[in-house]
Amino acid sequence: MSAAPEYELDERFRDYPVPPPGGWTADDLDRLPDLPPHTELIDGSLVFVSPQRKFHGRMMYLLESSLLGQMPDHLDVDREMTIKLDLKNRPEPDILVYKAEADTGPDQTWYAPEGVVLAVEIVSPDSEARDREVLPRKYAAAGVPHFWRVEENNGLPIVYVYELDPSTESYTPNGIHRDRLKLTAPFDIDIDLTAVNRRRPRAD
Repeated sequence: MSAAPEYELDERFRDYPVPPPGGWTADDLDRLPDLPPHTELIDGSLVFVSPQRKFHGRMMYLLESSLLGQMPDHLDVDREMTIKLDLKNRPEPDILVYKAEADTGPDQTWYAPEGVVLAVEIVSPDSEARDREVLPRKYAAAGVPHFWRVEENNGLPIVYVYELDPSTESYTPNGIHRDRLKLTAPFDIDIDLTAVNRRRPRAD
């Protein structure tokens, strides 16, 4: 029986943090130095995000600006802020709507799930399994009332809308939306989804 070959660790990965026994915790995200932007924690493992596609960035802008202009005063919206679901899970939805009282100030780095009203994930090629299967289960189990999954099809978005069934702690489908997203929950929402390809207004 021959000995297993020895491999040299690629220099690019020598400085990556080695997880402690049992994996990382949600609080570790605020303590670990030099993490790549938008690092998430899923089941105690660090998840690094690949570079965003243009569609992803434009969709975030469309949703953030549209929601901000339509939501009631007791709610607010942020992009790319983490939710501390539990000790081992701290994902970062692309967009989240939260209760205004959940805002703790400019140094805030995460929200508790009870303060979050809506989590939105825009699916990328490297996040399909997480966004379609893993994260909806975790958001629902933590009690986040509304979840949207956004998929790209020929340059346009398709928005899959889900609402929490508290008795089962799982999401139930509440519509598939193309071209226009019009809802009455969590508040009155009307978004022209085709506007994702329009030029953004420029400041004077």
